[in-house]
Amino acid sequence: MTKHDTCTADPANLGITYLLLTLSAVFWGGTFIAGRQLASQIDPVSAAFLRFALATLLLWAWVGWRHRRLPGLTLRQGVAAILLGITGIVAYNLFFFEGLKSVEAGRAALIVAINPVVIALASHLLFHEPLGGRRAAGVALSLCGALVVIARGDLVDLLSGSVGLGEVLLLGCVASWSLYTLIGRRVLGRLSPLVTVAYASLAGTVMLGLLFGVRGGPGPGVLREPVVLAGIGYLAVFGTVLAFVWFYAGVKAIGATRAAQFINLVPVSGVLLGALVLHEPVTPAVLGGGIMVILGLWLTNRHVGRH
Repeated sequence: MTKHDTCTADPANLGITYLLLTLSAVFWGGTFIAGRQLASQIDPVSAAFLRFALATLLLWAWVGWRHRRLPGLTLRQGVAAILLGITGIVAYNLFFFEGLKSVEAGRAALIVAINPVVIALASHLLFHEPLGGRRAAGVALSLCGALVVIARGDLVDLLSGSVGLGEVLLLGCVASWSLYTLIGRRVLGRLSPLVTVAYASLAGTVMLGLLFGVRGGPGPGVLREPVVLAGIGYLAVFGTVLAFVWFYAGVKAIGATRAAQFINLVPVSGVLLGALVLHEPVTPAVLGGGIMVILGLWLTNRHVGRH
């Protein structure tokens, strides 16, 4: 156990840390609700570009304030930052917005929630990182839960190949974010998480800007719609900048082991907010599959924490 895994802060500071970590998870869960609403108004390229154009400005303002001197990159790190921009910013967000056109926000949150277990499985297969019995059980349970959610409880229908395009696209989110994480771990380990995501966001925003320029964006009338402005603002400010900064403030305060447990709240908040805000039904498949996904995440994170 590292010094960060034992929190010596007073109860008031600890309470603030837990509050910030909880809010980060809720903000990330809320991205599925905002994304679902935004996907019905503007095309995925425009939504992704506008989100990260604003988020990147705010992230770099934060980096400049924290570091004063902007950290440079080696050639290898620069190439990695471009790859991170392609996988974690461009690909993830295009899959995200396109998938949310046809998949409910709560179901989408549960599908994308399997990211940590896919990363754990990929790390084991590609880099021979130990998996262990409990962690392997968590991976299997989460993946089975995701299949229940994807199939809406009808696994026979799933085996027949009747999976919607939206669900497939959201699995693209999982694949692209897994690549983003694995690249970041292997290449950019010496950079802080804040600097890493700032460079990735910058690279991704430039590429999205090129696509936006080629395709053309929505008309000015659409961009003045309250739901569009609110969606972009929420995704950039709350779902990207504040959630990221507050989560890593929590990691610094109580350690990655304990902070990782709050990730389990992301799919929970996604389902609850989907039901409360968008009046999405919480079906038996969503409830049962969701419990399996969250329990699997808990087993995976608990194993990591003890090793």
